[in-house]
Amino acid sequence: MREKLDALLREGLAKIEAASSEAELQDVKAFLLGKQSPLTALMKELPKVDVALRPEMGRMVNEVKTKLTAQMDERRNDLKMKASEVAEDFDITVPGTMPPSGGLHPITQMCYDLNDAFRSMGFEIFEEPEITSELYGFDRLNFPPDHPARESMDTYWLAGHDQGHGGDRLCLRPHLTGGSVRYLQTHKPPYRFVYPGRVYRNETTDARHERAFFQYEALVVDKDFTFTAGKVMIKSILSKVFGRDVPVRMRAGFFPFVEPGFEIDMGCLVCGGKGCSVCKHVGWIEIMPGGTPHPNVLRAAGLDPDEYTGFYVNIGLDRLVMMRYGVDDIRLFHGGDLRFLEQFR
Repeated sequence: MREKLDALLREGLAKIEAASSEAELQDVKAFLLGKQSPLTALMKELPKVDVALRPEMGRMVNEVKTKLTAQMDERRNDLKMKASEVAEDFDITVPGTMPPSGGLHPITQMCYDLNDAFRSMGFEIFEEPEITSELYGFDRLNFPPDHPARESMDTYWLAGHDQGHGGDRLCLRPHLTGGSVRYLQTHKPPYRFVYPGRVYRNETTDARHERAFFQYEALVVDKDFTFTAGKVMIKSILSKVFGRDVPVRMRAGFFPFVEPGFEIDMGCLVCGGKGCSVCKHVGWIEIMPGGTPHPNVLRAAGLDPDEYTGFYVNIGLDRLVMMRYGVDDIRLFHGGDLRFLEQFR
């Protein structure tokens, strides 16, 4: 056995020295110390050795294993050092080439900025699946049964689930407001939350409209929340997102889910209020509907409208991004053209 161990040690050291990579060294380790290795076979023969010689043979086997393991560790370190070496003519003062890097989509970045702004004001972030039902998309938002938005000319109803009424009739969510009602039903008052997400409308695309676009809804429901406080909230959020004061105006508008309702505009930042194609040459662009939640919506959420009031806005997230970067066509943000998107990395 002594001769076998000596021969195995010489062979093992030679194989370790000949290994030119860590992968080869790993194969050598498996050959020398694995379950099917010659050393393991010799260890299995120890019980057959004379009892008087067994302790010495066991010590020799362990010594061979220790020497091989130490030599493999040393060789592994040598290979790592060699892999990190550079050629003698390598000039470390020459600037390197930066690898390609990605970045957040400008709409995603705007969403994160709004999240941060609203979180600083104590709002919670809420999310919901993009498939909803007629019950939450229209019925509980005070939409009349014959409202045109319920038709397929406006809403994408799911094939196989486009018959019937209420919760049995499914669609891609046409707005986020129905999800807000669901939040009111599953949480306890007072409420202060935002709800970002993509919505879908069956309409013709142009520089200001897309079929699939992003909204950002904010809702406060409490016993004492004034309409003035809602307007201050809007101006504060826009000023924080754009880093400067933003002119805001509110015009009377009708929406089934708010009473009173308003169209909320901001001064066009593409043209600075002088008039352009984005703002239809009036210097203002509509960015969100808003108002006080309609009593019927509060009732649908299980709240008493005589006890609770609040303030609601639904921000057109894509249009807000257009204002931030001075882009005059919303379709550019959804086209997937890397030449355009690389500007925002």
